[in-house]
Amino acid sequence: MLHFYKSALIFHRIVNRMFTKQVRESKTFQWFQERLEIQGISDDITSKYVPPHVNIFYCLGGITLVCFLIQFATGFAMTFYYKPTVAEAFTSIQYIMNEVSFGWLIRSIHRWSASMMVLMMILHIFRVYLTGGFKKPRELTWVTGVVLAVITVTFGVTGYSLPWDQVGYWAVKIVSGVPAAVPVVGDLVVELMRGGESVGQATLTRFYSLHIFVLPWSIAVFMLAHFLMIRKQGISGPL
Repeated sequence: MLHFYKSALIFHRIVNRMFTKQVRESKTFQWFQERLEIQGISDDITSKYVPPHVNIFYCLGGITLVCFLIQFATGFAMTFYYKPTVAEAFTSIQYIMNEVSFGWLIRSIHRWSASMMVLMMILHIFRVYLTGGFKKPRELTWVTGVVLAVITVTFGVTGYSLPWDQVGYWAVKIVSGVPAAVPVVGDLVVELMRGGESVGQATLTRFYSLHIFVLPWSIAVFMLAHFLMIRKQGISGPL
């Protein structure tokens, strides 16, 4: 418990040093202070209470976020070279791996951080469930977390197809064919996912659009809601 109080005190001192009297009296600081109240924001951040029972297992959600940020950065870098066409997708991946400077490293980090993100997410869900973090008044925090988990898995499914190799092609064909088992609307869902009756260019285009545009915006919105509720309600108690 003393360790957490000391850490919070040290952080508070660091922030206070950043906002020395000379800085606070400067015109630039006053300009931002009048519009954003940055002093109040810093005071709120540094004064937030951290319960003494918090340990490394409560950091799994934060590690998942770090993995996502790595995914975002490395994925953005690869969009400069990746070509989302059935004829050039695999070739562009080979070009990234063999010709682009540090392309092999960027793609490898992207792949491994994707696996790490899923693993950390699963462990985070188990930790929240075992410590009762889904109970009142944190039901909505749990719901947004479940939505984030679904989005994360969807990231994996759509990203798996983008190299458009044998593994990616057949993975898309199998995944997009699963909804066919649903009565009445199954075939319609399959056609919607594939962009037609068979897997082809329309399928790759839709999966690519989901992966780099729809899903990142969706996960950003739900992450913001998730973090705001955690900030409002605080960290759940021990088991």
